[in-house]
Amino acid sequence: AVRLEESGGDSVQAGGSLTLSCSVSGLRVGDSEMAWYRQVLGKECELVSTIRVDGSQSSADSVKGRFTASRDAAKNTLYLQMNNLKPEDTAVYYCAAYSRIPSGPNCVYFMAKEDISLWGVGTQVTVSS
Repeated sequence: AVRLEESGGDSVQAGGSLTLSCSVSGLRVGDSEMAWYRQVLGKECELVSTIRVDGSQSSADSVKGRFTASRDAAKNTLYLQMNNLKPEDTAVYYCAAYSRIPSGPNCVYFMAKEDISLWGVGTQVTVSS
């Protein structure tokens, strides 16, 4: 069975940095397109960053230049380096074993519609001004 588990969420001041980790079992991060999503309270689910099988990565405009996705195949772990954090980055962050533009009112709806087994349970990031 596939399992993804996020860690690293915390409360930080604006301008600070955090690194989220996603430990994966049941599939190899180097062989799969992986992604980070986030759920801001009251807003739609957002695809934050994707890292493809060839190692290339892309990010949403809202985080471009500040967030970077990476992976460590030896540890089978996905990372999201977040720099210059802003209060609007406050959200629950999820890792997932695929990348799609979310649909529906929120991430829980989207992951249930897609395949909830390919998602982690999320980690909270809170950025204060």
